[in-house]
Amino acid sequence: MADPFTLGVASGEPLPDGVILWTRLAVNPLSPDPARPGGMAPRAVTVTWQLAEDERFATVVRQGTAQALPEWAHSVHVRVDGLRPGADYFYRFRSGADQSPVGRTRTADDPAATRPVRFAVASCQRYEHGFYTALRHLAGERPDVVFHVGDYIYESRQAAQFVRRIEQPDAATTLHAYRNRYARYKTDPDLRAAHAAAPWVSTWDDHEVLDNYAGRGDGSAAFLRRRAAAYQAYYEHQPLRVRPRDGELRMYRRRSYGTVADFMVLDARQYRGATTMLGAAQEAWLLARLRDSPVRWKVLVQPLFFARRFVPGPPPNLRADSWDGQPAERSRILAAGASGLVVLSGDVHNAWAGDLKADFLDPGSATVGAEFVASGITSRPPVTDSAAVLGANPHLRFFDGRRGYLSGVAGPEEFRIAFRAVDFVDRKGAPVGTAAEFVMDGNGLTFGNASSK
Repeated sequence: MADPFTLGVASGEPLPDGVILWTRLAVNPLSPDPARPGGMAPRAVTVTWQLAEDERFATVVRQGTAQALPEWAHSVHVRVDGLRPGADYFYRFRSGADQSPVGRTRTADDPAATRPVRFAVASCQRYEHGFYTALRHLAGERPDVVFHVGDYIYESRQAAQFVRRIEQPDAATTLHAYRNRYARYKTDPDLRAAHAAAPWVSTWDDHEVLDNYAGRGDGSAAFLRRRAAAYQAYYEHQPLRVRPRDGELRMYRRRSYGTVADFMVLDARQYRGATTMLGAAQEAWLLARLRDSPVRWKVLVQPLFFARRFVPGPPPNLRADSWDGQPAERSRILAAGASGLVVLSGDVHNAWAGDLKADFLDPGSATVGAEFVASGITSRPPVTDSAAVLGANPHLRFFDGRRGYLSGVAGPEEFRIAFRAVDFVDRKGAPVGTAAEFVMDGNGLTFGNASSK
């Protein structure tokens, strides 16, 4: 049989004692036959897996078998428990005579640990818009954990101007089409390298389903079928702990690293309505955690620009699809009284950083946290008069228009973010540099440019 590990390997959802290991068997990733996703025969396939303390697998600590089922596109999600906290492990899969690449994973720290956690944040990686060189550089940093904050794929019809083609250019609307769109993206070697380098914790934005969709969309049966198909394909291609059920998939959760960082991962799409971004249950969960968490840094991992961003010029001057569309809900979050509040965002295809204010209309009001917005990995940026936007929003401190990602360290005394950027994505080989670096101090309230080069 041809190599079934064409989509690589991944791990994710790290806990102090375990992780999820992932692969998906596909001998023909872009199979035209919906009955044979990935070119696989419609039958279960037994896959063996190993987890070791070393890259040569001299010390195997866990191993077993899993069934790759056709109804889940022969994806495999192995839940491994009983591991040491804050430890590196290596894993691989085998199907018949074929062996997968080796991946590195890492468990979260013990709840009492004070060790700093190294993380990265990525967003917005439209395949046609360029090469994933930034992800190759991210992989080389080997962080403890990677957060992806949405637009992992773009469901849209192929862009009119493209650097590289997608072979099936129509918009994805069916389970088969979403599966093939994910498979197209995952054939990229730099994306596979980033997944193999560290465990991922992901959330979605809109393009995993439909541009700017909210909640149940128009409520039609056709849209709900499309959303359910998109959610299933997302699960099939991510190392998640839970499966979709009845057309829904629980995405909001927290991943904690010792006493240092509580990463609260939000879903800003599935429960959205006319007067809410998160829905009542998710908001209540978030506010309770912000009020009660004893952990030093309370970090919201979510897709959308959180701070107020007034854009000078003709209306609309505030983007309704961002948190500016739900200012009352945003105010409730900011008023929760969480010390060490940080928001990690994406979506807008440019890098931004700024203060979170108790009252964005009063520059003299208290600063209650900071926001760092990741640029896109490849997705083209909108035309932005950054000087005008910065001038109209004194709480915003930084802008960079290049493609890239965030590289961060959360420690007991400070929270540090580096904006990593590449100068081009229209060809391979771009070097990476640090556009700027910011530090929040031990009080969680000061926010300054530590370096720029």
